[in-house]
Amino acid sequence: MTDCVIETQNACKRYGKLRALDQVSIRVRRGEIYGLIGDNGAGKTTLLKALVGHIWCDEGTVHLLGSQSAHELNAARRQVGAMIERVGCFPSLTVEKNIEYCRMLKGIPDKRKVGEILELVGLSDKAKAKCKSLSMGMQQRLGLAIALIGEPQILILDEPINGLDPSGIHEMRELLRSLNTQKNITILLSSHILSELQQTATTFGFLAKGKLVEEIGIRELTEKCADYLEIALSDVAAFAAVLDKERPQTRYLVTPDNKIRLYDAAPAYEYSKLAAEHGILVSELEHHACSLEDYYMNLKEGHHA
Repeated sequence: MTDCVIETQNACKRYGKLRALDQVSIRVRRGEIYGLIGDNGAGKTTLLKALVGHIWCDEGTVHLLGSQSAHELNAARRQVGAMIERVGCFPSLTVEKNIEYCRMLKGIPDKRKVGEILELVGLSDKAKAKCKSLSMGMQQRLGLAIALIGEPQILILDEPINGLDPSGIHEMRELLRSLNTQKNITILLSSHILSELQQTATTFGFLAKGKLVEEIGIRELTEKCADYLEIALSDVAAFAAVLDKERPQTRYLVTPDNKIRLYDAAPAYEYSKLAAEHGILVSELEHHACSLEDYYMNLKEGHHA
């Protein structure tokens, strides 16, 4: 049975008159990869900061691993690895020395962990390089390495693929999946690259102007974003009856504007032919594809309408 390891209830954060978070309630279950989606200023980083204790909410509650009180949260946060905004490191020290410093700071006795983590995130060949010489992508890897010190139960990552090239994005995706499935680390991450997030996350939370607009699982989202054919006909009921009889495996939906939406559809001409064979006129036939970006934009526009 899955249990909730991250939860906020009606979390609010104000900066003057600005509501950076406005009654945000999210639930992240153990074993999930939870993708946080929103424009700049939507409240993503503010929410992540509140979870790791960089800031405090003005109202509402934060729960981590079942903990809620300030004392319990401090203890629970030892089980959380985080990378938020800039990577916290000493620019003039080497990558290896920075990881070693974090190891000692967290009281981890095994020195071998430094080399293991560097290998895990693909920084072994940069161990002796000074951090100030690293590219943006390499800095992101270093940030992840620092977050992984101490084998946390939860990773909270703000834009972890920022600055990575396509190969680096692929490697980061596979690494996060591996950490999630093989080490059972629950991951909460934000990203502006929605197509990539769609390949990684199992649950999504959509933020707009500090409010949580929707929380949705990957299965339901995939169904909502599925490609489909939409057909306008002279007799929708008659065509639905034809589909039920002659193509019983076809998934379809009769829309409120009296059209038929076909999922996992055959080529369009087959439906035109089928309608013509039964004396049904097709007035429109359109193919629709909805990406995660399209879904988010439609959701956001609906929220602000």
